Amino acid sequence: MKNFVEELRWRGMIHDMTPGTEECLAEGMATAYLGIDPTADSLHIGHLVGVMILKHFQMCGHRPIALVGGATGMIGDPSGKSAERNLLDEATLRHNQEAIKKQIGRLIDFNSTAPNAAVMVNNYDWTKELTFLDFARNIGKLITVNYMMAKDSVKKRFSGEGEGMSFTEFTYQLLQGYDFLWLYRNYGCRIQLGGSDQWGNITTGAELIRRADGGEAFALTCPLVKKADGTKFGKTESGNVWLDARYTSPYKFYQFWLNVSDEDAESYIRIFTLLDRSTVEELVAKHREAPHERQLQKRLAREVTTMIHSAEECEKAVEASAILFGSAPSDALKRLDEPTLLQIFEGVPQFRVSRADFDAGVGFVDLCTAAAIFPSKGEARKLILGGGVSLNREKVEAVERVVTAGDLVAGKYMIVQKGKKNYWLIIAE
Repeated sequence: MKNFVEELRWRGMIHDMTPGTEECLAEGMATAYLGIDPTADSLHIGHLVGVMILKHFQMCGHRPIALVGGATGMIGDPSGKSAERNLLDEATLRHNQEAIKKQIGRLIDFNSTAPNAAVMVNNYDWTKELTFLDFARNIGKLITVNYMMAKDSVKKRFSGEGEGMSFTEFTYQLLQGYDFLWLYRNYGCRIQLGGSDQWGNITTGAELIRRADGGEAFALTCPLVKKADGTKFGKTESGNVWLDARYTSPYKFYQFWLNVSDEDAESYIRIFTLLDRSTVEELVAKHREAPHERQLQKRLAREVTTMIHSAEECEKAVEASAILFGSAPSDALKRLDEPTLLQIFEGVPQFRVSRADFDAGVGFVDLCTAAAIFPSKGEARKLILGGGVSLNREKVEAVERVVTAGDLVAGKYMIVQKGKKNYWLIIAE
C-alpha cells in the first residue's frame, strides 16, 4: 500500500491532521469519508480538490466514502459564509446526487468487487427518520454549547460578521458530527477528509464519536486552493468552471487551465493531476528553463481535461485552441461543431448577412467593406495583396475572390482574420 499522507504531503495537499492519523492508516485498509455539497447538479473545479483526495485515498489501497449532504444541504453550512443560503427540496437534492455520482465515477471506482471499492451515501437517508427529541436526547446532550461556540465558523458569525446565525445553521456542526458517528458505526469509518474550513465541523464529529462510543476517530484537511494573487480559485468572469460540459464546455475548461499563471501551474500540476513526483519535478524544472513555452500549463490542461471529459474531447479542445492562437489549418476549423466554434469566437465582432447573398455569390472585398472589417475597398485590396487577410484560416490570394455558401463553416459561419489577432465572424441567416 502506498503511503497516503506522504502522497498528499509532497503534493501540498495537507493543512491539518489530528495526531494518530498516520498510525491509523498504517494498520491496513482504512475507511474515510468526504462530504460533498449537492446544491447543483454538477460539481465545479473547487470540488475537484476533495475528489482528488478521495482518488488518492483509493489508489493507496483504502476505501473512500463520498457523502452527498442531502440533509445538511437542506440547512446550509455556515463555514466561510456570512449569510444563510437557500434551502433545496428533496427531489432537487436526489437529482443532484445522481448527477454528482456520475461525475465522480469518472475518477473513483464505485463498481469493482475490490474491498476498497468506493461507496456513495446520502445523509438524508439516515437523518429523515430522526426525530428532534431523539436527536436532542442522544446527540445534543453529548456536546456542550460552549464547545460549539468555540469553533471559528460560529464565532465569526456571532461577532457581527453578516446577519448573525439562525438556530438551524447552529445545529449544522452537530448534524455533520452525527454523520461521522453514523458512518463510524455502520461502515467502520474512522477518518473524515475535507477542506481546511471544515476543521471545526470534522473535529466535532471525532469528539462526538469519542463521547458517544468511546471510539477513536481522526481528521485530515487540505488547504483551500487560491490563485497566487490571493483571489478565489475556480472563478472566471462568467462564473464557476463546472465539470459538466453543459455549463462549461471542454474547450473553455481546457482554456482555464491553459491560462493559469506560472506559479499557479506549479501548484495545480501537483493537486489536480495523477502524475507521479518525478514526472512533476521534471516538468517544473523544464518549465522554469523556458517559461515562455508554457509547457507546464499545456500538460496541466491536457491532463485535467482528459481526466474530466475524455481524451477525444481534450484533443478537440487542443485543436480549437490552435485555431485561434496557433497555426491550425482550415480543415480543423471545418471539423468544429457549432457550439465550440461560437465559444472560440465569443466576443469577436459579428456581422449578419442574408443567406441569399451567399447562394448567389458575393465579392469578398464588398462583403468585408460592408461588415466594416476594412474602412474602404482600397484598404482591403492593399492588405489582401500584402498577404494579411485570411478567410477560414486560408490566405485570401486574389482581390477578386468571390465567396459562396460553400465557404460557410457549419453551413452558417465565415471567419475573417486581419493580421495575427483580429477576427470577425460573419453569420449567414
